[in-house]
Amino acid sequence: MTDEHILKRLFEMQDLKYRDFHSRLMPTVSKELIIGVRTPELRKFAKEISKTPHSGTFMKILPHKYYEENNLHAFLIESIKDHDTCINELNRFLPYVDNWATCDMMRPKIFKNHLTELLGQIKIWLKSDETYTVRFAIGMLMCFYLDEKFSIVFPEMVAEIRSDEYYIKMMVAWYFATALAKHYDAVIPFLENNRLDADTHNKTIRKAIESYRITDEQKKYLRTLKRDL
Repeated sequence: MTDEHILKRLFEMQDLKYRDFHSRLMPTVSKELIIGVRTPELRKFAKEISKTPHSGTFMKILPHKYYEENNLHAFLIESIKDHDTCINELNRFLPYVDNWATCDMMRPKIFKNHLTELLGQIKIWLKSDETYTVRFAIGMLMCFYLDEKFSIVFPEMVAEIRSDEYYIKMMVAWYFATALAKHYDAVIPFLENNRLDADTHNKTIRKAIESYRITDEQKKYLRTLKRDL
């Protein structure tokens, strides 16, 4: 199965109505570069080829042209069972990620068994000049370090991020809204003490108020913390 065969299979799964709908959610990706393959079908296809030599061959081809090729690549990285190999493949792939959806769908399961090593890599990713590498790093902190592994060190790391990039600001806001839902007392001082830039601060409050995991009393207080831009 060559790259051309993989592309042919992707177009065989094309749903034009889905493409038209999905393209409106990703303003950073041209509609002409979206085939229109539903995520469950793409995951099924990734599982089909993940244990074959075609997987490695496909992953060597960067950059890809189509959005779904990038997503297929992301799902193949998720299937890697060796931690170091997974990190190496991510470091090859992340600079080519050009949208929030591809970035956010990558959640390699192998990471949960290597959280100490992963944290070192996250610190490197957070210093990247690439928008979606930074966004991915914040996503990893949100995914793996907000439950039993939580430490105040992690929101401190996110609070130090300063960027004008919309998709980084939104991920910081998402992180803090989720952190508030899980560790309200520990995290609320970051808003009370204006640790985030004003725009991200207000985005965090808006997302937290939308959450069903935040109590009505907490939402009432959060509204009083909004800042003028």
